[in-house]
Amino acid sequence: MTIRNLEYLLAPRSLALIGASDRPGSVGLITQRNLAAGGFRGPIWLVNPKHRQIEGRPCFPSLADLPSPPDLGVVVTPAATVPGLIADLGRSGARAAVVISAGVRGPLAQAMLEAARPHCLRIQGGNCLGLMVPGIGLNASFAHRAPRVGDLAFVSQSGALITAIVDWACGRNIGFSHVVSLGDMADVDFGDLLDHLAGDAKSRAILLYMESVTHAPKFLSAARRAARAKPVIVVKAGRGAGGARAALSHTGALVGADAAYEAAFRRAGLLRVRELDDLFSAAEVLARHPRFAGERLAILTNGGGAGVLAADRLNDLSGRLAELSASARAALDAALPATWSQGNPVDIVGDADPGRYARALEALLEDSACDGVLVVNCPTALASSTAAAEAVVGTLEARRAAGKAEKPVLAAWLGDEASRTARALFAAKGIASFATPAEAVDGFMDIVRYARAQEELMRTPPSLPEDLGCDADAARDILAGALGQGRAMLSEVEAKRLLAAYGIPVVPTEIARTPAEVADLSARWIAGQGACVVKIVSPDIPHKSDVGGVRLGLDRPEEARRAAELMAERVARQLPAARIEGFAVQPMIRRRGAHELILGMAVDAAFGPLMLFGAGGTAVEVVRDTAHALPPLDLELARELMRQTRVWRLLQGYRDRPAADTAAIAQALVRLSYLVMRHEAIREIDINPLLADEQGAIVLDARVRVEDPARSPRVAPAIRPYPSEWAADAEVAGIGAVRIRPIRPQDETLYADFFAKLTLEDQRYRFFTARPDLSHRMLARLTQIDYAREMAFVAVARSSGELLGVVRFVADPDYTQGEYAIIIRSDLKGRGLGWRLMQHLLAYAKSERLQELHGWVQADNVSMLSMCRELGFSIAPDPGDSTVRRVRIALAG
Repeated sequence: MTIRNLEYLLAPRSLALIGASDRPGSVGLITQRNLAAGGFRGPIWLVNPKHRQIEGRPCFPSLADLPSPPDLGVVVTPAATVPGLIADLGRSGARAAVVISAGVRGPLAQAMLEAARPHCLRIQGGNCLGLMVPGIGLNASFAHRAPRVGDLAFVSQSGALITAIVDWACGRNIGFSHVVSLGDMADVDFGDLLDHLAGDAKSRAILLYMESVTHAPKFLSAARRAARAKPVIVVKAGRGAGGARAALSHTGALVGADAAYEAAFRRAGLLRVRELDDLFSAAEVLARHPRFAGERLAILTNGGGAGVLAADRLNDLSGRLAELSASARAALDAALPATWSQGNPVDIVGDADPGRYARALEALLEDSACDGVLVVNCPTALASSTAAAEAVVGTLEARRAAGKAEKPVLAAWLGDEASRTARALFAAKGIASFATPAEAVDGFMDIVRYARAQEELMRTPPSLPEDLGCDADAARDILAGALGQGRAMLSEVEAKRLLAAYGIPVVPTEIARTPAEVADLSARWIAGQGACVVKIVSPDIPHKSDVGGVRLGLDRPEEARRAAELMAERVARQLPAARIEGFAVQPMIRRRGAHELILGMAVDAAFGPLMLFGAGGTAVEVVRDTAHALPPLDLELARELMRQTRVWRLLQGYRDRPAADTAAIAQALVRLSYLVMRHEAIREIDINPLLADEQGAIVLDARVRVEDPARSPRVAPAIRPYPSEWAADAEVAGIGAVRIRPIRPQDETLYADFFAKLTLEDQRYRFFTARPDLSHRMLARLTQIDYAREMAFVAVARSSGELLGVVRFVADPDYTQGEYAIIIRSDLKGRGLGWRLMQHLLAYAKSERLQELHGWVQADNVSMLSMCRELGFSIAPDPGDSTVRRVRIALAG
């Protein structure tokens, strides 16, 4: 369940408070008073069989005695009574409940959900603070004060943090569209609310306080949708693991409790902040300036030190200090004394009066090289801090009245007593203000980071072959062989064969059972490469180097034999119970200046498979230079994963060391993600090291842990993989061989070329308006889709690779209905390609168990309407537009 019946929770027309009380200090009394004081326009009925009235308001003995069914029930009764009351609410016709009651867990929570299920009744809570929707006067909570009306939505698992942020916001004249306490999230969760708030015009930005997610795939899809529509900022508590767990691989040791959340937020485009103070800073800026035109910041100050500190903070956060234009410098020269700083930060000197502030601010706001201004004031005896604030406010109001372009202006008035009046003025006038320049820069950079994240997500990845030449059958046989023998670990040879099946370069490796066999095998590698490597092979030794189980650069067979004997003796002394299965022998790869990297995969309890990349080698857990990403990856996502590490800068080359082949590393990551997604038996992969330099990348060592998915199912991937099984070949009369397949992000260039060949009429039929071209942002949205919520099939000519047609649907958040659209290249219409694409889409929609597809067709699009009739669609006029027809087809039953 996602947004179904959420309108009864977030916009009820009537409500009942069950458990209303007159006992001082009780949750029932405080909630009743908050409801009465909120100004809710609909009926509020109090329910408690022990009272006839409470504080002059009538009280009903039961839900059955109410004048009419409530849309929403607010429950504040003891936990044991909650399941029965939820059943009563459902039978009465209510469709949502806020369960404030604590202790509704375990069997009680299950009974509550079972009582709600027959009625599709949605439950917020239990154990929550309640719900506040200021715009409709709804305060169904026991909070100590009500929030102001505004356009920030705040969703939190912690009720205590809600009271803190509401109190903070009231003091700054910041308001909210919704304040939701999720509590135990028995039913309504982050994914549900993100889906609802993504389309809510009254919510300009969304703030989240999160401790956990209940359904990772749903959350990720909803978060991605919401973040594309508006800023979503999240504080995630519980970043540290409870303690280091014993791990069979470096990857397992490096994947902490928080790694998957960090990767998920980044993939969805959410902006993560670390502390509550950072959330406050972001909220301050978002409430005033939801989006910036750019990220070049000018700093205006009457104190040089404060300006330098602000610039330092901007540099620490990889921000951009504006380079003042010549015209701005001339304007500042004319307005300021000769002692001004002559650069950015713009220090207008400690004796700056209000007029100097106003003239300097005007010059900076007129500068096209500046995207925003931070105004800083240090209190002095020479000029009034309050008067300076009034000058800033006056300048902005005058510009607004004159219709001049607005840019974000942030204020940092230092001090306490001297700045109190100024801060109150800024709050009243809607200007973001902060106690320190650093906090102001933090708030500014939060929005910059959000914009950067959105741009990164819309980058077009380079193309890769559709199947990557992977041998999935060979990989499946290797895994089945190990599982059939009851083994949890692949041998080193098996692990490398598995990687090679997916096209990842590996060093050739052979197994010798005895030291004598080591000598025989080593002779060949020494003859070809000049030296060999010998490693101990034991299922009981996860890290061979720890016991001296790796010898490099052996250039004589006898030396290799002796190395094997010494390894066996050392293991017998240090780990007498360890089983020695033999020795791995491989050529010595000598690449002077090559980098040792680690690639890996582990399974997170919430988000499923999680990829890892970073600096490798034996000190990997000491250096801890790694980053994580959710699979599947494309080449751009792989490069973004690599860019998060420090070793990325080394890979670019420095001094006499050439740049490494980062394309080869990225492709290895992509291929590894394909392997991970396709084979559920894989539970952990450790490639360490992957040797990389300008010649490419090659795996020197690898470990793979497996489990039988029939006995122990793997946590499902949080992101639905590319549905390659829905690719098909077709012959179309007059066109020839066509490949019909799901769309891919790298199809952006194909789509742009395809769009250029559409007539204006066909553009109008598809988009209801003629478009001269499509922006990169629009093309990215058309090609970078969420396969969990939508589908687009493209028809591509086998001979030329050109895109010939596209059909798609976008499902509602409940995934019951989908809106479809189709477009065929204008010179190819009428040849049956549209019919083929529609049949393919309908088959897919049915396999997904959608109940209905519908669409809107221009009334003069005769050929489309005719095809719809033949396919079984019903056709009806659109009541709101006589030039449009609504078409629909039932798919279920």
